[in-house]
Amino acid sequence: MNGDTIRHKVKGEELPEFFKYIREQGAVTNDLVFVCIGTDRSTGDALGPLVGTMLSEMGYRHVIGTLESPCDASNLLRRLGEIPPNKVTIAVDACLGLPASIGYFQVANQPIYPGKSVGKTLPPVGSYSIAAIVNTAGPKQYWKLQSTSLYRVISMAKEIAAAVRSVFPV
Repeated sequence: MNGDTIRHKVKGEELPEFFKYIREQGAVTNDLVFVCIGTDRSTGDALGPLVGTMLSEMGYRHVIGTLESPCDASNLLRRLGEIPPNKVTIAVDACLGLPASIGYFQVANQPIYPGKSVGKTLPPVGSYSIAAIVNTAGPKQYWKLQSTSLYRVISMAKEIAAAVRSVFPV
């Protein structure tokens, strides 16, 4: 992962490589802010708050968006105001994709556009981003997120949190 713009679809076991890339750009653990987007009211969209909760429980200090205090469309602008200055922001969100892509992660050194798959226009988030492909895109996007496997979402959240811990230990 080198060059100007990266955007890769990776498996969970490849996530540490993405975090190593971020570390190679000069980031250290205390520089990071995780903006974990989603809501606990939709199985598929709970990925972000699950990751945020896991990272908080591991001891990461700068986490926005947990199960207790989600960062979602209703409060995104306000929550983005909580990002401390001069920090490296990593956005985490769930997304929908092709059937063959379910279970993969789209990683990039660019922001994520939350709510895009369900037709919302929200500000871009993050210097870096991870979009977990939790289900297939298609008609009735909200229904797809509502009917997404909780097991898949929790498994993918664990993969993200473990990858963070492996490269940026607290």
